[in-house]
Amino acid sequence: MATGSDQNIFSLKGKIALVTGASRGLGQAIAVGLAQAGADIICCSSRIGGTSETAALIEQLGQKSYCLAADLSQPEEIRTLVAQAYKKVNNIDVLVNNGGTIARHPAADFPLDEWNKVIDVNLNSVFLLCQLVGKQMLENKQGKIINIASMLSFQGGITVPAYTASKHGVVGLTKALANEWAASNVQVNAIAPGYFRTDNTQALQDNADRNRDIEKRIPAGKWGEPSQLVGAVTFLATQASDYVNGHVLAVDGGWLAR
Repeated sequence: MATGSDQNIFSLKGKIALVTGASRGLGQAIAVGLAQAGADIICCSSRIGGTSETAALIEQLGQKSYCLAADLSQPEEIRTLVAQAYKKVNNIDVLVNNGGTIARHPAADFPLDEWNKVIDVNLNSVFLLCQLVGKQMLENKQGKIINIASMLSFQGGITVPAYTASKHGVVGLTKALANEWAASNVQVNAIAPGYFRTDNTQALQDNADRNRDIEKRIPAGKWGEPSQLVGAVTFLATQASDYVNGHVLAVDGGWLAR
């Protein structure tokens, strides 16, 4: 690591990041935030054209963007996604596993096919992407992997057993990979977002009673804005976090502390 006084340890200039679930919400904020730090971005979503808005925002910053699509519940589509990414770029320096899904049913009646889809998208795809991209990072002796966990990586929730199990699994996988890969200078960490204002949480925001209860529980007294996740992501994506391994960084306004 350079030690000169002009060295910006939070810079991603010359780096390339792959971000899944980059079409909107937190994924879009992450992709744009990494571009603000100087990275070119491979934007991934579940449908072709899904990341066109994100790509435009990145290009307005003067960075390159590449748009790819894959169904994260299908291993072969994930393999194709990674192969396509490496046809466009020679190297992936940062991998952000943000893509995910959720299904809500009482545990006693939770359909097995929906359970399997949530686990496939939220956990199995994370492992496969880490494995496929991580192999090159290990060869290069350098890389950053950021997995997006959840408050339900620590809590049980209600009517979301598959999501909760998958996000607990993401934390365990993050620690397991860190144990194996840290010595090769590949840092694997996770971020657990709290309650953020996105279209995915709009129903909760619109429910006056639930919104009031959530804000009352958060020590900061308010929901997070997607842009407020960028600092944590940038930290874990840059050399500022070169000695951070297997950590789960909660960005939650103090939710877990309450």
